[in-house]
Amino acid sequence: MDQIQAILWDMDGVLVDTTELHFLTWARVFSQHHIPFSREKFQFIYGMNNRQAIAILGGEHLTDDFKDALSEQKETLFRQMLCEKELLLPGVKTWLEYFRSNGFAQAIASSAPRENIDAIVHSLGLRPFFDTTVSASALPSKPEPHVFLEAASLVGIPPGRCVVIEDTPVGIEGARRAGMRCIGVATTNPPNALRAANLVLHRLSDLTPKEAVERLNNN
Repeated sequence: MDQIQAILWDMDGVLVDTTELHFLTWARVFSQHHIPFSREKFQFIYGMNNRQAIAILGGEHLTDDFKDALSEQKETLFRQMLCEKELLLPGVKTWLEYFRSNGFAQAIASSAPRENIDAIVHSLGLRPFFDTTVSASALPSKPEPHVFLEAASLVGIPPGRCVVIEDTPVGIEGARRAGMRCIGVATTNPPNALRAANLVLHRLSDLTPKEAVERLNNN
């Protein structure tokens, strides 16, 4: 097995705890447009890009212009409510620092819109840790592998030497389709829902990054 050289981070639910804020903003926007929504539906769409999520919940009859307008309404509300409330999840800072200090390439590969990625990276001072950031909002949605393959290409590391850190089944499946190893973090889904990952942790703080890399390199 190729030795890991790059870490591709999902953002929401992996770097930062934004899950509840996403639920609340989706719930408000869908309610305004009389589109049924629930916790169960949220769990199903979480990790997809907005256009696919809206098509699934609102129906394929919705026009692309309407999907884009609803998506923009939701994300504008999300950024308004974001303020300074979002904190890094446990273990994230230690892992980021370890990988930077030990020469690993790092990228964000997220379904979130570019504006959300930039807002969170800026507000939390994360820019020095990442070689690049990639938004899948205009790419085929996870579980398609495009966002991970794009990130790997931008950091110049072959897929077989990348590990993805994800919190959703669709993200883990996207990593598998990209030919990458994956760490599943049970922040938004129970561990059994992430069993397709190569390594599953309740939180990143449960293991040191050195130990995680050693386990993956030896699998």
